[in-house]
Amino acid sequence: MVFDVRGERSDGMFDVAGDGMFDTVLVANRGEIAVRVIRSLRAMGIRSVAVFSDADAGARHVAEADIAVRIGPAPARQSYLSIDALLTAIGRTGAQAVHPGYGFLSENAQFAEALDREGVVFIGPPVAAIQTMGDKISAKAAVAAFGVPVVPGISRPGLTDDDLLAGAADVGYPVLVKPSAGGGGKGMRVVHDADELPAALVSARREAASAFGDDTLFLERFVLNPRHIEVQVLADTHGTVVHLGERECSLQRRHQKVIEEAPSPLLDAATRARIGAAACDTARSVDYTGAGTVEFIVSADRPDEFFFMEMNTRLQVEHPVTEMVTGLDLVELQVRIAAGEKLPFAQDDVRMDGHAIEARVYAEDPATGFLPTGGDVIALREPCRPGIRIDSGLTRGTVVGSDYDPMLAKVIAHAGDRPTALRELDAALADTAVLGLTTNIEFLRFLLADPDVAAGRLDTGLLDRRTPDFAPLPIGDDELIAAAAYRWLQSWPAEPAGPWDVPSGWRIAGQAPTSFRLRAGDRTDHVWLSGSPEKATATVENGETRTLRVTLEDDRLAVTVDGLRTEYLVAASGGQVWLAQSGRVAMVEEVREAPVRPDDEHSGDAELTSPMPGAVVAVGVSDGDRVDAGTVVVTVEAMKMEHTLAAPVDGVVELIVRAGDQVKVGQVLARITAIEEPRP
Repeated sequence: MVFDVRGERSDGMFDVAGDGMFDTVLVANRGEIAVRVIRSLRAMGIRSVAVFSDADAGARHVAEADIAVRIGPAPARQSYLSIDALLTAIGRTGAQAVHPGYGFLSENAQFAEALDREGVVFIGPPVAAIQTMGDKISAKAAVAAFGVPVVPGISRPGLTDDDLLAGAADVGYPVLVKPSAGGGGKGMRVVHDADELPAALVSARREAASAFGDDTLFLERFVLNPRHIEVQVLADTHGTVVHLGERECSLQRRHQKVIEEAPSPLLDAATRARIGAAACDTARSVDYTGAGTVEFIVSADRPDEFFFMEMNTRLQVEHPVTEMVTGLDLVELQVRIAAGEKLPFAQDDVRMDGHAIEARVYAEDPATGFLPTGGDVIALREPCRPGIRIDSGLTRGTVVGSDYDPMLAKVIAHAGDRPTALRELDAALADTAVLGLTTNIEFLRFLLADPDVAAGRLDTGLLDRRTPDFAPLPIGDDELIAAAAYRWLQSWPAEPAGPWDVPSGWRIAGQAPTSFRLRAGDRTDHVWLSGSPEKATATVENGETRTLRVTLEDDRLAVTVDGLRTEYLVAASGGQVWLAQSGRVAMVEEVREAPVRPDDEHSGDAELTSPMPGAVVAVGVSDGDRVDAGTVVVTVEAMKMEHTLAAPVDGVVELIVRAGDQVKVGQVLARITAIEEPRP
């Protein structure tokens, strides 16, 4: 029986855990995809085995599996990428098969070979298919032999720079320089004329060698106004190959997909049939079995013309949109194919119902160039409404660090048509809040509101063109009042002994309001509160006094300011108060009072805090050194990006961290005690 991922059961096309079915499957992955695979295994009556690193000991996928095995320390190479560690976990648990999810070892031929030697089934394609499709040059040759259209270019093994320079004119500018190995856009360069090509080849080879250990390059004609369209295929071991329609994945940032949908708003029925047939021929060209995705490039100017790009020999991050429009569980189908079962339907049996759109939620800050963020999830809200699906690895208490990919969850909407699906996805994102770290949710809603996105006028450069126009909404007075009111409520004793025991501000002669100095974004202001929670006043620095009523129940904060009531999801960590309301998350931080001498803008001590979770890769000074403003004190690295922190004032350094330390976002790394020069 196939589990209908839209929340219903299908008409019984499979029996649960048939005669040849596995009873134990190990999931060689983490996060939301591990949780999602475990869900299907549970529905099939199969025992699931989770693996985890030290960083993931308390992770959701560990809690939801039937068995969990530690496989090593936090670095992926010593845990999730360690074939030996995974084989040991398989041996300890008696797993008969392994589902690799995506990323990590999911397209690693050596891993698949190692499993085969141990008599363990790899829930994926044959080794030969992984190897052929893992090399873009050999992949193009294989599919071209089956009549699948490929982008004009030069692609043969061992091409030298001279070969590429000589052939570029025949390909036609602009050209796209691509590495044969790897993916994710690493090593790719768009070159518009012959003068740019030599330098582009040098830098592309260097990046490809660093990322993949292989600097082999080839050239393709760069398709103008490109759209990224991919087709989901399934192939069993009995010769049946079908496709489940296409997905539009053109909304990308730096070649990484952000929003995906099914079906594509670009294709007509005839082109949909042709591109689906080409995807099936691609699978046949390498005797593929299992679930795979064939990626095509399509010009928005010529939507009836498509070219093969590559094949991903695994489940894709965006597979839920296909599941939502077909009602099929792709993970269950993968498992059953790997167990030797036949696909119980033919191409003509596949039906598409409505439209589905997915948005990826990342731990990143769009306002700072999408720097990765991190921290502890101190509160969490996920939507629960018809037509909405959440694939998430999060729970309250999850620690989001810098060891792994920053994707946290996926929010998927399914509706009868595309405009409705867009509206439902936006509403679902408004109901989604992760408190304790910054995410890209506000940016996702900004993108969904774009007129071209709404109209389906997409291309792979649209997101990058719109990014400069994005600015998070500023933190207003109401958020500052709410944060101050939350702290104020926490200071009220349950059973006060007298009027001086409560922070009402009452005094025998006059008022003494409770003062909070708060920082939110670029603003730092005082907020003064007095009265009682049922009847209070609030004044923001340089603003008018306003009436206030406030209540707190669990993590729900209700604030009524001048008669207007707003409800927040609220949580605090250290000196930070996090507030979520209508798709926005604000972080308000309590700060120490400003220096007494307001005429000296550089006076007062300063703290250097980490802008992202990561590792301290360099310390430029020694503890106790005297430094000038602008001196680089600490350098933090995360996700292969470095961020330097310099002293904002002249002073003496107190180092809190050392090179090699792992740090959280907002963690204090050093303090600068200001040195005030004597007045003349």
